[in-house]
Amino acid sequence: MIIGVDTGGTFTDFVFLKDGRWHILKVPSTPEDPSEAILTGIKQIAPEGEVTILHGSTVATNTLLERKGAKTALVTNKGFEDVIEIQRQNRKRIYDLCYRKPSPLVPAELRFGVSGRISSKGEVLEDIDTSEVEALAQRIKDLGVESVAISLLFCFLFPEHEKRVEEILKKNIPNVFSSSSILPVFREYERTSTVVINAYVAPIMGKYLKKLSSGLGEKRVRIMQSNGGSISVQKASREAVRTILSGPAGGVVAAQRLGEITGYKNLITLDMGGTSTDVSLIKDGHVRLTTDYEIDGLPVGIQVIDIHTIGAGGGSIARIDEGGALKVGPESAGADPGPVCYGKGNKVTITDAHVYLKRIFPEFFLGGTMKIYPERIPSFLNPLAKEANMSPQEMAHGIITVANSNMEKAIRVVSVEKGHDPQDFSLLVFGGAAALHAAELARSMGIPKVIVPQNPGAFSAIGILLSDVVMDYSMTVMMYEPNPKEIEEKLTQLAHKASQDMRKEGFAEFKAFYYLSCRFKGQSYEIEIPYSENYKEVFKEAYKRLYGYCPEDKGVEVVNVILRAVGETHKPKFPEIPKGDKIPPKESLLGTFEGKKIYLRDKLLHRNIIDGPSIVVEYSSTTFVPEDYLLEVDRWGNLILRSKNGS
Repeated sequence: MIIGVDTGGTFTDFVFLKDGRWHILKVPSTPEDPSEAILTGIKQIAPEGEVTILHGSTVATNTLLERKGAKTALVTNKGFEDVIEIQRQNRKRIYDLCYRKPSPLVPAELRFGVSGRISSKGEVLEDIDTSEVEALAQRIKDLGVESVAISLLFCFLFPEHEKRVEEILKKNIPNVFSSSSILPVFREYERTSTVVINAYVAPIMGKYLKKLSSGLGEKRVRIMQSNGGSISVQKASREAVRTILSGPAGGVVAAQRLGEITGYKNLITLDMGGTSTDVSLIKDGHVRLTTDYEIDGLPVGIQVIDIHTIGAGGGSIARIDEGGALKVGPESAGADPGPVCYGKGNKVTITDAHVYLKRIFPEFFLGGTMKIYPERIPSFLNPLAKEANMSPQEMAHGIITVANSNMEKAIRVVSVEKGHDPQDFSLLVFGGAAALHAAELARSMGIPKVIVPQNPGAFSAIGILLSDVVMDYSMTVMMYEPNPKEIEEKLTQLAHKASQDMRKEGFAEFKAFYYLSCRFKGQSYEIEIPYSENYKEVFKEAYKRLYGYCPEDKGVEVVNVILRAVGETHKPKFPEIPKGDKIPPKESLLGTFEGKKIYLRDKLLHRNIIDGPSIVVEYSSTTFVPEDYLLEVDRWGNLILRSKNGS
């Protein structure tokens, strides 16, 4: 059996295929030790037998966001100790007079400079002083440092200096990481930030994975990466920075796979869980990747799926700010105490608003396995409504409207701001709360179609189950209009490294995909494109699509060459459902409540059509069909929502 596991802020989701059908289990997350929830779920699903577990982990993410990582030191060139504090000159909030840059993960007293220098051409200008590094290693050990990041200038051209420093430090400190092994590319700030993040979170991730593996015994475990592929526990422990977007990446992978079989090549994905909403874009069947990503204001230069995250989830808390405006999120009630209706919380959330408006029904929440308390909501919602001079009904609608507005902005970031018209895409929604907002979001954004996949509340776990083994490699080359032969020589070097690593992951053969990051001569930032012999024309087309024009008088510079190695795994298929006619089966209709027909999703058949206003309930989610929408069930059991007026 293969089980996909996605650890969320509120629930830990499990997905497995049995008897030709997807089965899911949701267990309340245990934030203090995420492995406890995983072990609980695995014991229920497969207490015995041969099992492989594919796991999307939030340990690295939470460690970084909560600043609970290992005590970390940074070793760099003399005079460059403060690169991670100086950062870039970019001011993220230009009108905020009190703005402060994010604090570096390594304080000044733990940043050390050593002799030795490499030129911008990869030449040794000054060699490493071995005795100096040995003395520094002892000093770092005496300071109680748990982990060390090494980032020397131009190490991507000549990594030997970093390797020598690493060898010496490892004699005294168990966790030592060099930037040339994590991210061998130019831009010293981004490279240094990435290796520092890795050094900061890797010891915590390593302890977690060791405990999880021990608890699971003989069961095999693979970890989801931020690039949409999985890696071994050993590599994830060593290169934990690659798991920063581990969970959200799974949902985008599942969306891509579903798009392949259903024919939906252009998708905007929206994953709304208990704590946050993650939005991404798939164009012509391809997932967008980026190296321009930040978490908590700190850049992560590795390849990640281009996902925009906002603090809008089912547990997002509503409040009235100092100016009297209604705010929703980013603060979340989380799993404990959770929303008011969970029985312990005392702050109104998006979930409470839906329950109050009778869009979520207590008897069907998680298939009736989790009791919720709608009677608690008025005592907390009414004072909030009174403070805003609104009725409780208006306040509940207002909470949802504000949440929708926040999600619309996120959709614009991945679409309009990247040169894409939302009307050319379908909106694929998943996560426990997304289908409650989907139709209203599509209407306001002009998106013609909404797709709600089967088991939306565990869709990210399904994607983790469907992931391949993926390894990304990059090399800075800085070549001005090179010919294809020159480029292919560099790519061959990456392919040799990929071949060695993929064998360690268990793949003698793999698919290789080649990319270039290019820019016009004199520019500071690049665009990534697939490699082909006519790469200049491909780059110019991409540039024009993004910026609306293309300077024809400038030459093209290839900055980085990139290889993506993919080891294909066996994947379960999306099962089809039985065919029916337009009228849903009688047993699917649970009744009518306050003008809304309530349907049980498990009883719906292919070709069934449902008229709004309606509610479709299932174990992991609830779908709201407004009055001006229709819902149709396709052959794979996806719910397809369209506006009745065709707009």
